[in-house]
Amino acid sequence: MTSTIDDLIDAMTLEEQVSLLSGEDFWSLPAVERLGTGKLRVTDGPNGARGGGGLVGGVKATAFPVGISLGATWNVELLHEVGAALAEDTKSKNAHMLLAPTVNIQRSVTNGRNFECYSEDPILTAELAVAYIGGLQENGIAATIKHFAGNESEIERTTMSSQIDERSLREVYLIPFEWAVKKAGTKGVMTAYNKVNGTYASEHNWLLTEVLRGEWGFDGIVMSDWFGSHSTAPTVNAGLDLEMPGPPRDRGEKLVAAVEAGEVSRDTIRGRVRSILSVMEWTGALNDHRPFQERAEDRPEHRRLIRRAGAEGMVLLKNQNILPLAPGQRVAVIGPNAKAAQIMGGGSSQLNPHYRVSPWQGLVEALGEEALSYAPGCGNNRFEPLLQAPLTVEFFDNRTLEGPVVATETIQAAETFWVGAVADGKIPATYFSARLTGQFTPERSGTHRVGIASAGLARVFVNGRLIADAWTNWTKGRTFFEEGCDEVVGEIELEAGKPANITIDFATKDHSVLGLAALRMGIGLPLGADDITHAAAIASEADVALVFIGRNGEWDTEGSDLPEIALPGDQNALVAAIAEANPKTVVVLQSGGPVEMPWIDRVAGLVQAWYPGQEAGNAIADVLTGAAEPGGRLPQTFPVRWSDNPAFSQDPLVYPGQDGRVEYREGLLVGYRHYDNHGIDPLFPFGFGLSYTSFAYDNLTIDRSRIAAAAVNVTLDVRNTGDRAGSTVVQLYITPDNPPLKRPQKELKAFAKVALEPGESRRASFDLDARAFSYFDVDAQLWVAAPGNYTLTVATDAVTPIASERVTLTERVEQRP
Repeated sequence: MTSTIDDLIDAMTLEEQVSLLSGEDFWSLPAVERLGTGKLRVTDGPNGARGGGGLVGGVKATAFPVGISLGATWNVELLHEVGAALAEDTKSKNAHMLLAPTVNIQRSVTNGRNFECYSEDPILTAELAVAYIGGLQENGIAATIKHFAGNESEIERTTMSSQIDERSLREVYLIPFEWAVKKAGTKGVMTAYNKVNGTYASEHNWLLTEVLRGEWGFDGIVMSDWFGSHSTAPTVNAGLDLEMPGPPRDRGEKLVAAVEAGEVSRDTIRGRVRSILSVMEWTGALNDHRPFQERAEDRPEHRRLIRRAGAEGMVLLKNQNILPLAPGQRVAVIGPNAKAAQIMGGGSSQLNPHYRVSPWQGLVEALGEEALSYAPGCGNNRFEPLLQAPLTVEFFDNRTLEGPVVATETIQAAETFWVGAVADGKIPATYFSARLTGQFTPERSGTHRVGIASAGLARVFVNGRLIADAWTNWTKGRTFFEEGCDEVVGEIELEAGKPANITIDFATKDHSVLGLAALRMGIGLPLGADDITHAAAIASEADVALVFIGRNGEWDTEGSDLPEIALPGDQNALVAAIAEANPKTVVVLQSGGPVEMPWIDRVAGLVQAWYPGQEAGNAIADVLTGAAEPGGRLPQTFPVRWSDNPAFSQDPLVYPGQDGRVEYREGLLVGYRHYDNHGIDPLFPFGFGLSYTSFAYDNLTIDRSRIAAAAVNVTLDVRNTGDRAGSTVVQLYITPDNPPLKRPQKELKAFAKVALEPGESRRASFDLDARAFSYFDVDAQLWVAAPGNYTLTVATDAVTPIASERVTLTERVEQRP
């Protein structure tokens, strides 16, 4: 560490040192004004740099594809590009660190945050994370890899203990973090909310000090997730540098007192401060005295990158000679996601995008509106449709809606998060009340449903009548990061075209863990059986029917796992009806993970489009029309049914958890490993995806010249045998023939994305080192490549081998972790 930083620490009082170990506000650390330091500012990611605004509203930002969409690209070079572009967007928000990437493993198909993660496989996740971090940090923005560790579910995540044996931790869940430190040099690590084997991750000495710093050599900032620190001395002593957000809850004066009482040493404080200052120096924050200003930069090159990345992540799962669409066809555009731009998931990765392109808009641009017809068919909302209308918000400096109005503002929709302070900073966001007023004009007459969900007390009046009451008997539920109630719904008759007056009363209440206030109010007229019948009639008159179904950010969201993986609402019935009306039906699925597909044999085509960012509709239209190739391969196994999933169990201790514990009893058998070892056929296997062209694979060769060190080089010729440009993903799996202890049947150890013009050939090459052959010996605390035979299989997915060769390791090779 430079003498400059040590000199700076020496010049600080204890109070000034301690001030740097917690946030000043929601997004920044305090400056030490006496010594002229700047402020370190962070912003949320990973699919965009949101800036200092809330989860809705605020300065506009660029919405990139979500994690699972990027994971489906299997393209490390593309992830590097995305990281570099996000560095530019982070700078536009006057921030120095991006809270990204998210690299937790997709253990369960129902995890609400799967959309934010790359894959069920640790190697694919690690490779992509390293590239993403490289793109960020080569452009001066510090990455903050998260959530360390064991956050594979959103159920009671702030208190749940993930019970994971050390071997599974080492071989599965820690690998992306290890690679991020050792290969990418990540400057930040964020701890998970949950406990790991009984100890909160934010005060877990083994994770933070022994493994992260001691074994891996991490020298950056370890920060808590927001409100994820639960103690003073234990977190500091365990290795947590930074408590976020501010103002401090567990540090500040409490930490000064702990030092003076001898509970925390001054050397420990110096070490934590040194970590903070080193990253501030690296990012330039230490001497950054620019006035704080956030800019909305909608760059054309970012638009192009998002559109290209979105298409490259789309996975063609079925194609009976129907895609790409032939020119001149009449196309029926059906479904709840057809005119809704589902560009991202829910939770802390949300942002206010520059724009949203729906599939309908993308197809209008590509085909012309005269070629299209439309019907929604059914809905897929988890909540009642959000009220999209201006609302006046009046704030009161109490929880009783009494006294003078201290501030007024206008919001454009009935969804808002309040954090830090409200009313122009006059009132803390944990203690106030507000009245929101506006209007709703129905498009159709009928019985409308009115819903309210809130982190705080809330009630909705329509034309002066109380319709939805989440105030009188408020009960904690699964909204707003488990700080909110489940939606409370009431009904009222409304007349088409006649405005209805809406009033929402809100008051804060004591929170559980996260200091936020929030509400969401929706109103709508439900669709019914007649709407499916009408959609089928529209489809029957078209040459091709495109059905846009799936989920949205209400379902795929931080803070709430999915109740199941069946499609919500009447979407299965809709697909069945459309397929019956028109055999040339293509389903375009948008979701953050697998869904059950009882209709799969009745449709001609299926594209998994994920949540591909603000260019969603254009990227989808590019793939459907053939302007772009569907370049994706599944980063997660799609099971036939939910019960096939590795974490599914009749014992709630395995999932979703019980009495504050969730046991990872499947051990190493996560994802495709589970299906292999239990002989379960998936609906679509890990790594699967079709193309608009074809490929040949030849001449598998293995260089064994370094076999004594348990290292080999594998090469293979790949040739595009079709008449279109396209890409394939060559996957290399290793199977130990007779391992000294139980191992998965096979494990992905390397892959290559190969893009080729028609007739073009290229040689794919894979370097495997000893770690590729190793298991972790917990007793010896060593990585061990055991002597014996190993089968190396090159494949196009987890169940489709191309060629295989056997290699023999004659020596035991050991490595320290």
